[in-house]
Amino acid sequence: MTGIIILVVLVLLVLLGVGMYNGLVRLKVQCDNAWADIDVQLKRRYDLIPNLVETVKGYAGHEKGTLEAVINARNRAMSATGPADKAQAENMLSGALKSLFALSEAYPQLRAIESFTSLQNSLTQIEDTVQNARRYYNAVVRDLNTKILQFPTNIFAGMLGFKEREFFEVTSAAEREAPKVSFSTPGAPTA
Repeated sequence: MTGIIILVVLVLLVLLGVGMYNGLVRLKVQCDNAWADIDVQLKRRYDLIPNLVETVKGYAGHEKGTLEAVINARNRAMSATGPADKAQAENMLSGALKSLFALSEAYPQLRAIESFTSLQNSLTQIEDTVQNARRYYNAVVRDLNTKILQFPTNIFAGMLGFKEREFFEVTSAAEREAPKVSFSTPGAPTA
């Protein structure tokens, strides 16, 4: 009778271990898949940037510093590895792109070009997709990290080498702030 009880307890422990392992593996695979989705969207973004720079160069070629900053930020973002490094590089690239789009304010003829507007709209759509992919990735990372830290899975995760993942976070203060909207007309006195 004692042997049967020991056997049942051992079977339950094995089943518990298999359940914990499978849960960790499932979350790890979801993290890898979510990161791959982010990579795909970022590659689409990187592929679009040279076309955007060339379009601007045709109308504002003497803005060489801005154009070079965009290309340098793009190259750094493409070579970044890991979520933290990638997030930092992406923040730099977003800042450089904002400077590039600010040129359209200085050059109204640039805004009138259909290809520039189309590229700008495509980039906006990609940015939205990256944002959604980043949210999903961070949610899966949160679930994996929680599972790794919870008892008794933490013991099992440590023995099998499961590690916590980094979040893909916005690190620049400018991107965390809500955009400022002003309804004043140019040249009008402010109160």
